[in-house]
Amino acid sequence: MLFTALTPFILVAFALSLWAQFRVKGNFEKWSRVPAYSGLTGAQVARRILDDNGLRHVPVEPVAGALTDHFDPVSNTVCLSEPVYYGNSIASISVASHEVGHAIQHKEGYSMLVLRHRMFPVVNFASGIAPLLFIGGFLFKASGLILVGILFFLAAVLFQVVTLPVEYNASSRAKQLMAMEGFVTEPEKTGVNKVLGAAALTYVAAAVMAVLQLLEYVWIFNRSNDD
Repeated sequence: MLFTALTPFILVAFALSLWAQFRVKGNFEKWSRVPAYSGLTGAQVARRILDDNGLRHVPVEPVAGALTDHFDPVSNTVCLSEPVYYGNSIASISVASHEVGHAIQHKEGYSMLVLRHRMFPVVNFASGIAPLLFIGGFLFKASGLILVGILFFLAAVLFQVVTLPVEYNASSRAKQLMAMEGFVTEPEKTGVNKVLGAAALTYVAAAVMAVLQLLEYVWIFNRSNDD
């Protein structure tokens, strides 16, 4: 049966997700202790890359927390966590360059980023209502509600899938920009790859988990129609 076949895969995907989060924290902490040869902070690296790419109007601001770094397309702001903003480590400049990669994607109208931004309001609504539809479908034995819940959850799955090329592209841009600007030496590229590679793995794990959950919901829907 599909359910018994999927169960071990879902468990493996959950384990992968936990492992990916562990790797992100571990690699960030490890390479946060290694100062970059350039001596620049994450904020300085972000500012210089933005300026060199015609984005002088894009601010770089510190935000509270750890690993809270992101690019805000609404305010067009690169937001760096305080350890990244003020830090001058390999981890700090790698993460900062990655977020600037998103800013450059935004400037160029990178298709997958544009798609993700357009999907976000729909996904935000769908993710909140899908569980309610599933619960209602089970309580009232209404397979129609379960089907609508599946369609809503499908939007969340597609969002996770679209996120993958966006994140990998931003990391690829970050590596190229850091090398072009001379922010990292050849030996330091190992640390850059470790930090950005671990972060990318979390998105892969999230996408795999979402796809498997979707398949499980489809199985439940099929069973509800058979009963």
